[in-house]
Amino acid sequence: MAEKVVIGNAELWHGDCREVLPLLPDVDATITDPPYGIDFKYEEHQDDFEGWIDLISEVLPVLRQKSGFVVMPSCQIKRLKWWYENFAPDWVICWHKGSPGHVSSIGFNDWEPHLCWGKPKKPMHDYFSTQCGFDDNGHPCPKPVRYAKWLVDRGCQHGGTVLDPFMGSGTTGVACADLGRKFIGIEKTRKYFDIACERIRAAQAQERLFA
Repeated sequence: MAEKVVIGNAELWHGDCREVLPLLPDVDATITDPPYGIDFKYEEHQDDFEGWIDLISEVLPVLRQKSGFVVMPSCQIKRLKWWYENFAPDWVICWHKGSPGHVSSIGFNDWEPHLCWGKPKKPMHDYFSTQCGFDDNGHPCPKPVRYAKWLVDRGCQHGGTVLDPFMGSGTTGVACADLGRKFIGIEKTRKYFDIACERIRAAQAQERLFA
């Protein structure tokens, strides 16, 4: 059974997003970083390609119903064909991250497509650049906070609500705390959920201190 923890203006759920999403209200934006389906070693998630297809196919239609704007990585550039055949995005953002050392078929990937459905409340560029240096916060594959802050700042207006159904260690929630957005996050792995709670609690306390 899903567990809910409220920290300031953040609502954090420990559970499977497929079970929790029907319980949630509509939000302004979904900004998320799902598992990539590349056999990465998570604590409780089987990260294979077949499972990724099932997960995305079930979750994305719900996110599009609940969110005015949805943005997420394509989870490998070579999957763009699959995306356009099954859930064609309205537009694509380029995240220039510099090379993390991951080899592609022609060299190194210095950028990553982010797929978008719907429109944000204000105009948004289709290119941004932040270093891909991963924050050491206990999660095996986190995105940097500055990455999440760029998307949150442009994808949701001040005071609006951002949803992240694959919360991980709570990076999007930290960005929301820093930028004055409400946040709803879902994470099924207890270890990562607890890390997210602590990080978001600390970010909100820091924001109140500076305010």
